[in-house]
Amino acid sequence: MGFESGSVSLRLFHLPQPLPERVVPRFARHALPPLDTLGAGKVVGWVSGRHLLDRQLTDANALYGGYLRLTLVAAERKIPAALFRAECKLEELAQLAAGGQDRLSARARSDIRQQVTARLLPQMPPQLKAIPFVSEPAGARLWAAALADKQTDEFLLHFHQATGLSPIPLTPEAAAARRQVDVRQWDVSCFSSEAAGEPVSDRAGHDFLTWFWFISEARGGMAAVPGLGSFGLLLEGPLTFVMEGGGAHEVILRKGEPRLSAEAKAALVSGKKLKRAKITLTRGDQTWTCALDAENFVFRGLRLPTTEQVDAVSRFQDRLRQIELFQDAFLGIYDQFLAERNDAARWENTLLEIRRWVADRATRR
Repeated sequence: MGFESGSVSLRLFHLPQPLPERVVPRFARHALPPLDTLGAGKVVGWVSGRHLLDRQLTDANALYGGYLRLTLVAAERKIPAALFRAECKLEELAQLAAGGQDRLSARARSDIRQQVTARLLPQMPPQLKAIPFVSEPAGARLWAAALADKQTDEFLLHFHQATGLSPIPLTPEAAAARRQVDVRQWDVSCFSSEAAGEPVSDRAGHDFLTWFWFISEARGGMAAVPGLGSFGLLLEGPLTFVMEGGGAHEVILRKGEPRLSAEAKAALVSGKKLKRAKITLTRGDQTWTCALDAENFVFRGLRLPTTEQVDAVSRFQDRLRQIELFQDAFLGIYDQFLAERNDAARWENTLLEIRRWVADRATRR
């Protein structure tokens, strides 16, 4: 779903500079071309957040509720593989019958593929892929549904072409750098006393998500975020564990209650760390839930607290405020992890706590 309703899947970005004044005309110069001009190649361009064919960009349709709301669309005609193979085979059989041959040359088959492509491709409806984003026109926040690295690269390329700015994806490393913390300087931490010396993951995001799990179970499951209050923390499955080196690099636990399973404990004892899990933050009667990809801080299926706003604009604004609050709370918790992880003496004590937690965790079949 988009930013207007339902769950939201997104990455967090930081704008190093405010968006230029009269930014909408800049995007309009890179609007999606008319689809009736689409040939054999792919075209990419911007449309408004209203729908994927709204390519005439103005302040009226690009600015919504005080936010810049646009979508990067890639359009391409494609022939379904099964249809293409069948049409080629049909033409090959016709030529074999007409020429009384047993087989066609590679050149003849290549010519058939080109002819079938030229005949079918113009008949194919365009396939559209979209990356919506929302940004504060006068602020530094930007949220985009660019989940895969390839999507992020394409989004950043076209955003820079339109605005001259390069948003910074708030990965664990980038979020740490904003606090003057260089995660590359950290020693590799092993969370299991039985896996000492094993080649465990050194990714900051993996350390953080495993620490988040530890906090949620062993330290009361609460975190006080300055200026925002106290948040309850909960971690649930599916759980994806990761390990460097030999053996099983990645283990996914899905059914039942994965975090209480013997398999989860075995993964932790062997030195594996969490790469992906479902996390929940709560404050009073407000709840935010999503699947977190800790490696790049990608949030999938983020469910927001229910809004009581009736009209569409107010509902959209309230949802964006809830995303802002979730971002501030999440990064506030991450900041607490950074402070603990970056202090050698504190982290040594934390490692002892985590290793005891791993060793003593109860399991349930």
